[in-house]
Amino acid sequence: MKGSFHTHTYRCLHAYGTENDYVDAAVESGLDVLGFSDHGPFPDKDYGLRMKYEELDNYIDEINKLKNKYIDRIRIYSGLEIEFHPKYFEYYNELLSEHMLDYLALGEHTYTTASGEMKNIFFAEKTSDYVDYAESIAQACSTGLFAFAAHPDIMFINTLDWDKNCDKACGIILCAAEKYNIPLEFNANGVRRGKRNYPDGVRYPYPHERFWKQLSGSSQRVIVGSDAHTPEQLFDSAVEKSYELCKAFGLNVITDLWE
Repeated sequence: MKGSFHTHTYRCLHAYGTENDYVDAAVESGLDVLGFSDHGPFPDKDYGLRMKYEELDNYIDEINKLKNKYIDRIRIYSGLEIEFHPKYFEYYNELLSEHMLDYLALGEHTYTTASGEMKNIFFAEKTSDYVDYAESIAQACSTGLFAFAAHPDIMFINTLDWDKNCDKACGIILCAAEKYNIPLEFNANGVRRGKRNYPDGVRYPYPHERFWKQLSGSSQRVIVGSDAHTPEQLFDSAVEKSYELCKAFGLNVITDLWE
């Protein structure tokens, strides 16, 4: 089966294309399933680079219309990529039960530390921030609210030396994924960004080989995510390269979240 569960639209303010544009591209690419996961809004605060809360119902309605329109050609799911902050626990439940979303993808960019401080992983100042980030992912996994964890190793986009905190953070995330049976996403957008010079060598900002090789030969489920920000990226060369890397690393790749 050929599918994609990490898809953004124009609504998030840093992607292009309507919902219909992505469905047309998915059908043309021969996808069997398409999951929409635009950046989820919060009801009380605009955290930036995401759809407005006022657009949420229209977003869901549009996807539901497309489900019916293309029912004989492709399976379509409605979802959101969204950060986990404990204070929004009821809101996440509401998204699934009242707004009737098919799934939530955990996409940690901002995260809440144990002390209640909110941070952005793109601006980590020290590797101990990675540990806090990993603990936030582990807490999110424990809730059972999320269908998969998107780009769990995105912290390595930062240019910090690899040390024991990096090992600890990886261990926390991998143990949580195994304990709570949460698929981890091998994110093609990191491949799309291209290789760069880092303290630990020339590599993609993510996915980080050192993270993923720890899962070589294990039963941990891994799903390749396009993280498409244009319709053309749904199943592009970065996605194909991601599948090649997963095979080379010996990962247990699934193509459907419900298989």
